[in-house]
Amino acid sequence: MQVLHVCSEMFPLLKTGGLADVIGALPAAQIAEGIDTRVLLPAFPDIRRGVVDAQVVTRRDTFAGRITLLYGHFNGVGIYLIDAPHLYDRPGSPYHDTNQHAYPDNVLRFALLGWVGSEMASGLDPFWRPDVVHAHDWHAGLTPAYGGARTPG
Repeated sequence: MQVLHVCSEMFPLLKTGGLADVIGALPAAQIAEGIDTRVLLPAFPDIRRGVVDAQVVTRRDTFAGRITLLYGHFNGVGIYLIDAPHLYDRPGSPYHDTNQHAYPDNVLRFALLGWVGSEMASGLDPFWRPDVVHAHDWHAGLTPAYGGARTPG
């Protein structure tokens, strides 16, 4: 079985709350049980710096602009990164600026995360396709909606 976790944080790369702890532990536990598990994350600066072996999988023009999908590893877990510097390479937390104001384009930033998660289930990486896509928290909440819109019934 192949499982993809779609999320915005992963401990110890980037943590603002408990979600990062779950993603820091669950994929590794699944891998230990023999499940081919990977994680999809936005390439926020701290995350991008931590996945040092990231290589290009594909490039796409999307509703949110040009992106590059990268793939590398962190602590034995396969990590996909959505490299879109115009959306993710910013100071502050993943969700707000240094003045604690939410980024005005958060809807676009996380809609893109959900869209890429859905595209992964449809073969965005021609060499790996998940059987199960787990969308964690509101950041990834559009992943199943995009998938449902693609598949009638």
